Amino acid sequence: MGWRTAYRSFYYRDAPAPADLSLPTNETVMLSIDVQNIYMEIPEDPEEKARWAPFHKRMRDIVIPATRSLQDDFRRSGIDVIHARIACQLEDGRDRSLSQKKPGWNYLLLPKDEPAAQIVPELSPAAGEIVLTKTTDSALTGTNLRLILSNMGIKNVVMTGIFTDQCISSTVRSLADESFNVVVLEDCCAAGTEELHLRELEIINMIYCHVMSSRELRGMMGLAQ
Repeated sequence: MGWRTAYRSFYYRDAPAPADLSLPTNETVMLSIDVQNIYMEIPEDPEEKARWAPFHKRMRDIVIPATRSLQDDFRRSGIDVIHARIACQLEDGRDRSLSQKKPGWNYLLLPKDEPAAQIVPELSPAAGEIVLTKTTDSALTGTNLRLILSNMGIKNVVMTGIFTDQCISSTVRSLADESFNVVVLEDCCAAGTEELHLRELEIINMIYCHVMSSRELRGMMGLAQ
């Protein structure tokens, strides 16, 4: 089963298979979201360590290597790679959106200069690449990304990063509402669990984006691996 028929929700079970996408290199960017040091830290509590073990394994074995490989391919092809990370400008986090201030797991106080807030070394931005700092889930509403993409003449955004069901989904929906064509790469994203990851891909696929693998995208764009 390929990308044309995979990740179908109830609404799109019988929808026609989409045609190949047109992704000209001068109208396309890769956007990598929130793969930061804090999310790769191993919990000290044994129960939490075990609970998060599948996520960390997926990140180490699949998401980070696949994302880095595609970033390198995009760079070699002259396609821009843009990075977004979640962090606050103020030390006390007063500038964060409400979703980042609510009690619970999503409560994050990540001052922008702290080591925990930095992008993981494997996916560090190359010299001259755009890096956006956001205090919201969506990289579009929380930064000047909309203006940047417009100024660059971009129509297509290839999405990678975490978490599929949170910041990825929020950004995808925002981009779709602004009429950008969005591609989400399944093997370059992750959620807290595989179930959450797959369920969110079904929810956003076909209406807000097209979901496919990095291999399928390479074939469509003629990128050599």
